[in-house]
Amino acid sequence: MKLTSIDQVQKIVGKLPAPRDLKVIDHIDAHGVRWLRYSTFAFLAFGNAGGIQLTAAGGEQGFASISDSGNLRIPVAALDDDCVITHDVSFGALFMVSGMEETLRVNGKVSGIADGWLTVDVQECYLHCAKAFRRSNFWSPQSIGPSLTEISDFIKQSMFLALATINSSGQADVSPKGDPENFLMREEDGIICFADRPGNRRIDSFRNIIEQPEVSIIALVPGCHGLLELRGTAELCTDEHLLQQFEIQGKTPKLITKITPASMRIRSSLAISNSALWPAKTKPKDLVPSDIFKAHVKSSKERSLAAKVARAAVSLPGAMEKGLEFDYKNNMY
Repeated sequence: MKLTSIDQVQKIVGKLPAPRDLKVIDHIDAHGVRWLRYSTFAFLAFGNAGGIQLTAAGGEQGFASISDSGNLRIPVAALDDDCVITHDVSFGALFMVSGMEETLRVNGKVSGIADGWLTVDVQECYLHCAKAFRRSNFWSPQSIGPSLTEISDFIKQSMFLALATINSSGQADVSPKGDPENFLMREEDGIICFADRPGNRRIDSFRNIIEQPEVSIIALVPGCHGLLELRGTAELCTDEHLLQQFEIQGKTPKLITKITPASMRIRSSLAISNSALWPAKTKPKDLVPSDIFKAHVKSSKERSLAAKVARAAVSLPGAMEKGLEFDYKNNMY
């Protein structure tokens, strides 16, 4: 069955146990600045109400930074494809730190392109959970080497992807997906499919796909120095024969995203090479995900009773750490 409304999606994936935007802040705080100092790689999306494009970016630690005015600054030369940048378009990003399984998601709008620098007015910032990286075993690839050359092989062996979507108002978002080899994506009759696994239930991507189905995807085979770029039209479905194909550990996903490709290609990535993604480095000791989650929840401007209860709960010693570990252990699939 094709899903055509948010209510249908919400009934299938469930609702957030707390206010939807509780962990989202409207700026890059000290935790985010420190994250960017260590980051060597990112997925960057640019778009408007008519569509969205995704590219990879990478370099040495701290290639992206915060300006004196509080805006995000990224060197244009760090992007695999700088042709996707235009002024005053929506921006979405996923920043990675070597060895870290969480990612920093940043959304906003391009405010300037000058002197080789891209400037972004930040509107949203939050830490994303570790499930996609754990499911794909991202930082421990079986081998490190050149890219695969056949698209069909790349699809089968890919274990991680970034999905860029945009809503009808032109707000972009980039979401990570991860699964073991042969379970991330499947190709059937020219249609590319991937499963929804348990996550944070914000359902940003699903909301956007229902409003504006044009999407952009970059898929990786951990250890390979190339990537698969895919653009197309997405729809959400609950077709039983597809759900069964993505069963892992006796658990069947609740929802499938189907992509009708408009374009698809494998390309070498300077961003991957310049960032030296693999082998992974030791994760920084001063980046503690539970502390970042707690700080963002506590600084939320949400004033509802549920938000107050959630803030009180994360303030209990060890509560956030135990909650995260329980979720990662019991809700991967």
